[in-house]
Amino acid sequence: MGNSAYLKKYVENHPNNKMAWYLLGKEYEASGQEGKAHYCYIQAGNVYEAFESSKIPVPEEVLSGYKAGLVKETHRREKRGSFLRKFGLALLIALVMWIPSAHAPGDREAAPASAQTIGAPESVEEPGAAGDERPVPPETPPVAKGPVFTAIGYAAGETGAPAEALAGLLALQQQTGGAPLEAGVLGMERVGNWLVWSDDMPVVFGLEQLRDAGRTTLQAYDPAACDCTPPDPSELKAAAKQWIPRQESLGVLASAMLHYKQAKGAWPSRLQELAGPFPDNWIAGTDPVMEGAFGPLLKQLQSAGSAAAEQAGGVIPALAEGMAPGGRPYFTEPFEILVDTKAHVLAVVSGKKLVRSYAVGLGGDRTPEGNFVISEKVINPNGKDNGEFGSRGMQLSDTNYAIHGTNEPDSIGKDDSQGCIRMGKKDVEELFDLVPKGTKVTIGKGILPTLESVPKERFALGHRQDQTNPHRTYHWLR
Repeated sequence: MGNSAYLKKYVENHPNNKMAWYLLGKEYEASGQEGKAHYCYIQAGNVYEAFESSKIPVPEEVLSGYKAGLVKETHRREKRGSFLRKFGLALLIALVMWIPSAHAPGDREAAPASAQTIGAPESVEEPGAAGDERPVPPETPPVAKGPVFTAIGYAAGETGAPAEALAGLLALQQQTGGAPLEAGVLGMERVGNWLVWSDDMPVVFGLEQLRDAGRTTLQAYDPAACDCTPPDPSELKAAAKQWIPRQESLGVLASAMLHYKQAKGAWPSRLQELAGPFPDNWIAGTDPVMEGAFGPLLKQLQSAGSAAAEQAGGVIPALAEGMAPGGRPYFTEPFEILVDTKAHVLAVVSGKKLVRSYAVGLGGDRTPEGNFVISEKVINPNGKDNGEFGSRGMQLSDTNYAIHGTNEPDSIGKDDSQGCIRMGKKDVEELFDLVPKGTKVTIGKGILPTLESVPKERFALGHRQDQTNPHRTYHWLR
């Protein structure tokens, strides 16, 4: 435990360095302080998950070297910030060089004598061996064509980013059963406690299998992180442009399936059950991504069971283990809506990831604070797209309040409504497609940054069904 005091001081000064939290947890675990170790592992997040569940041998000297670097940095962090970036990245590149080349299923390469499998006991039986209750995977899931991606919070030259990026890439590598994988890590801007998702996130790290050389390389694309002139990331950037909207479609689909299950008590058996005409329009339409992903995602939801699907408010992580890495939902929590009455901002979020952020018009104290759900979604309320409620309306629970368009666009950003939430035409139409019926809505003060984040090309679903409701005259408080 000689290093624990230094590591503790380091994480106090660098609370976003997940690798440091992980190493501190290992120190506490070695000394029998399980409670403190558990807390550190929670802070380590995906770094802990990737290394503890990985079967990839990791040399002990690599982790020891990284730990030594953190301890040394505690003494001289004010002068040597750039040293740790270079040192940590070099160690992580050394670590990733230990990832084995592709093997056929069942062909496992013995770990070198100096290697250590993080989190594994000294004697590990293969899956399916006597006494092993883990299910035997039927086969290695197929690898998506082209690069696959993940995304992390990132600032230029950030010290802890290589470790977090490596953990995410190792998780993708593990999902393929060791098959060759080209992957990239996109960087999300941090705004307060939020990570801002956008259609223009930069490629900050990459992982590539070099078949001829028989090794895997980790490449930094940020000059501040690698202290180099990085290669051109334009090919990865172009592929990421396809991955980003795909993940938005998967986020909408997974959220809708969870809300449908919570309301109906059973999973939808067909995509069309989610995209029915009003009032069964859980989603506003479909697209090819949803059509291809519905079956595999439904299979995983059914096998996981309702308890697993609904834990922690509907966290999605392990529900798509049978899907190829490039086809899995990135967003691990259902989409929700937050409305900040002080900032006049409405945001779509997944956990702490801010997917969209729009300026809205409100009613001051007339806009109620609290928790609601979208109970009804309608196109052209009261039969017209240019009336007082605009072209889209989303009712909040069993109330007279709604999120809707407006024929008074100058009221956006002001407190001119009678309590409803007014949005511009393009914004409300994109929101209508992004959030399923059943989406949770939270209204409060000071819960969002003053930030507008919308893509150049709006999210829009096709194959639309009839979502008008000519049988009701809406009297929402406009």
